[in-house]
Amino acid sequence: MAKPTPLSGFPEWLPPQRMIEQYVEERLRRTFELYGFAPLETRAAEPLDQLLRKGETSQEVYLLRRLQSDASERSEPRSREQEAAADASDDALGLHFDLTVPFARYVLENAGKLQFPFRRYQIQKAWRGERPQVGRYREFRQADIDVVDRGDLPFHYDVEMALVAADALAGLPVPSVRIRTNNRKVCEGFYRGVGVPDPPAALRAVDKLDKIGPAAVVDLLVGTAGATDAQAKACLALGEINTPDTSFVDRVRALGVTDPLLDEGLAELTAVVDAAREHAPGVVVADLSIARGLDYYTGTVYEIALTGFSMSVGAGGRYDNLASAGTERYPGVGISIGVTRLLGLLFGQDALAVTRSVPTCVLVALSTEDARPAADRTAAALRARGIPVEVAPSADKYGKQIRFAERRGIPFVWFPASPGSGSADSGSADSVKDIRSGEQVDADAASWMPPESDLWPVVTASP
Repeated sequence: MAKPTPLSGFPEWLPPQRMIEQYVEERLRRTFELYGFAPLETRAAEPLDQLLRKGETSQEVYLLRRLQSDASERSEPRSREQEAAADASDDALGLHFDLTVPFARYVLENAGKLQFPFRRYQIQKAWRGERPQVGRYREFRQADIDVVDRGDLPFHYDVEMALVAADALAGLPVPSVRIRTNNRKVCEGFYRGVGVPDPPAALRAVDKLDKIGPAAVVDLLVGTAGATDAQAKACLALGEINTPDTSFVDRVRALGVTDPLLDEGLAELTAVVDAAREHAPGVVVADLSIARGLDYYTGTVYEIALTGFSMSVGAGGRYDNLASAGTERYPGVGISIGVTRLLGLLFGQDALAVTRSVPTCVLVALSTEDARPAADRTAAALRARGIPVEVAPSADKYGKQIRFAERRGIPFVWFPASPGSGSADSGSADSVKDIRSGEQVDADAASWMPPESDLWPVVTASP
């Protein structure tokens, strides 16, 4: 087989990196469950009309089709019901590009079986057809939390989202986290107050402030939102407000714009920032340039960034109209943490490390191949008490077996009792050696335990 060509945008981590990824996901899972979120996994494929009905996402969706579609089946007459079933199964499916849209569909399909407010988390893959670059992938893992209710969703859940995200990331060995938050009611109310003809277009323009700069945003506001130069400059002045506390309210009022929706948004944003300052000081800031590009957000919005990195690693917000069935509405609020993006950025700077490249804590040495059954019994006894163990691949000299363990980062080597083997390490009882310090002690597989810090690999920030 010829050497395969790498496929960009579909990351495949090495085992140590995958262990770090699992550690991060487990930390997120534990935090989400501490807050009462239940696990959920939705299917990978969704009908295209479901994926495309909110926001400008048609360029991002990967289509899902059968390679061996039978042409003869298509040539045979079919009923309208058969045609609809074929369309749903073969020609109108796409891979989900986020976890929010499929979650909304799931809520509608299972509303009669769920208890509201429904709190769920998902840690799952998604696919997005964008150009691969640093921090952007075509296949990636996300960790999402959402709270959805029937009819109305109390605002205090908007406050809780920022607190959960702050707690979930606080225990990871990553750079300090900053959660930038805004409220789209602030922006839309302000744009209405100054008379911008197309507030949604203005939202999309100001959301690009970090990427394209003030001058280009002004051009967009004039060109796509129909704003005058004066209106565009007022919108830009709002987007440049960024405070670690509730002083943003006075700065907005100083711009001299009034609107009921603006007042409502300022009150809600104040509640989020106040609660976050008490729970996690310095983590949440008010940033009035944040709007989020997807159209389904209606209130609070969040973006999560790591100190030293310009690219966000998480985002979310309030959506009041994403899920509905007839007159029944299911408003929600949620945050998504981009696990793959977060790790990709940190791996690129060698910012994370793991104490060993395999889970193995103990290598059981072999004096001869005939001793393998006894070594397997020793390994089984240690595993039964939760110690990760492997048996040496071959009965080489003990020095070679120790070097094998060193290369893999395995901290302990277990020597079975083998009098007369000719090894200085042999004796009348089993023994275990810490190959880092050289200390060796007699040991019983039914009772010996390694130090807690050595039992499993530990993820740390690189020095």
